[in-house]
Amino acid sequence: MPAMPKDAPDLFDNIIPNMMSKFPDKAREVNAIYTFKITGDGGGEWVVDTVSNPPQVKKGDDGTGQCVIEITHDDFKTMLGDPTGQVGMQLYFQGKLRVTGDPMLAMKLSQLLSAARDSQA
Repeated sequence: MPAMPKDAPDLFDNIIPNMMSKFPDKAREVNAIYTFKITGDGGGEWVVDTVSNPPQVKKGDDGTGQCVIEITHDDFKTMLGDPTGQVGMQLYFQGKLRVTGDPMLAMKLSQLLSAARDSQA
């Protein structure tokens, strides 16, 4: 069983960039630019660009996100612990997960997180 990221910085500063480096074609299959705005202790802002060649993760919000995800760090960690994606849907409908931009891209987010999870196996 792959190790879960301990927090958002671990995911965005280590795990996703490593996965993109090892499997750039898999990352590019997602074909989207996400901005994550994670509030609270351990949070931060990141842009995950699976369109560029090579795909990359940048700190901060450069305004390029086609889909913007806003969530507290505690809720984000809960969502990461659920490989089924059900928690993310619950958080969305509870108003704790805010998605702006293209909502269809939010549905593809599980593909990116699964690839990151699998790359740790």
